Amino acid sequence: MNRQRRFWLFKSEPACFSFDDLGNRPDGTEHWDGVRNFQARNLLRDEIKPGDGVLFYHSNVTEPAVVGIARVVSEGYPDWTALDPAGEHFDPRAGRDNPIWYMVDVRYVRPLARPVTLAELKMHPEVADMVLLQRSRLSVQPVTPAQWEFILRLGGIHEPFNQ
Repeated sequence: MNRQRRFWLFKSEPACFSFDDLGNRPDGTEHWDGVRNFQARNLLRDEIKPGDGVLFYHSNVTEPAVVGIARVVSEGYPDWTALDPAGEHFDPRAGRDNPIWYMVDVRYVRPLARPVTLAELKMHPEVADMVLLQRSRLSVQPVTPAQWEFILRLGGIHEPFNQ
């Protein structure tokens, strides 16, 4: 069965992990770990698939903004950072037989020509129903194809996402 590509917005605090950090990883690829919200976990585990597009969003900064595009390159798999007692994402409830938390791998595609700020998004009725503008705390959230295209155009990208 041929699945239609889907689109997502992933939030990250740039002081912890920025879009440039992703681009500087080997092959521009890194696991998206540390998600500790069950709704976001379910998306990572069940819905997000290789080939899906990701809007990379810098949060917890003076001007939160969509800054780049990434692509999902793996199925969801158990987030092993939950098993490390010395790690910041440790969860004592998680175990190898009961992983609880999941992650996917994402690959850097390209930066937007210019960041699209949260304040700017709030001015456009075309994206008024985005999850970002409704429940902004969710760190992994769906984006419709129309919202994806609109945000890319705002960010100065006019060609289709085919990578």
